Amino acid sequence: MPHSCAALDCTKRCTVQTRTSGVTFHFPKETNLRKRWVKAIRRKGFSPNTSTRLCSEHFKQEDFDRTGQTVRLREGVVPSIFSFSTPPKKRRAAKTTKALPKKAESQEVDHSYALPPSLGDLKVKLCEALERVESLEREMRNAKDRERRAKNALHVLVEDLKGKNLINEELK
Repeated sequence: MPHSCAALDCTKRCTVQTRTSGVTFHFPKETNLRKRWVKAIRRKGFSPNTSTRLCSEHFKQEDFDRTGQTVRLREGVVPSIFSFSTPPKKRRAAKTTKALPKKAESQEVDHSYALPPSLGDLKVKLCEALERVESLEREMRNAKDRERRAKNALHVLVEDLKGKNLINEELK
C-alpha cells in the first residue's frame, strides 16, 4: 500500500511517478523529534502511527543530505513548509445592491530574485547559497565516483567472461 503525505491538504502519494520526480517520504522514529514534527504539522487530533509519512515538499532544500545514494534528512530537521488553508468564510446575503468594499491585503512575498532588506540577512542568504553549492559539488563528486566504480566492475566482468570463453570480441 503506497504511503500518503500526512500534511493537511497535501495529496502526494509514494508512487513510481512521485519517486522519479524526486519526491521522498520521511517520518522520524525518535520520540522527541516525532513530537516536534506533529506540532509542526498542526492537525487537530493527529496521532502518527508506524506508516505515517511526510513528503519532501514540506522541507527546505538545505534540510536534505543528498551526498550518498539515498536521500536523507539531516539530523534534527523539522518540516517547515506548509500551506495552512483556512476554510472559506460563509458569504452573507447582501441586503443592498451595493458591493462590499474589498479589504486591502498586504502580504509580503519573498521572491528568489529579491534582495534581503539588511546586510546581515544578505550575508545569511549568501552563506546558505555557498553551502548549497558545496553540497551539490559533493553530490557530483559522489556520482562520478559511483560511475567510475560501475565502469570498473563492468570491465572486470567482461574480462572474466572473456577469460572463461563465454564471450568473444564480437559480443563484447
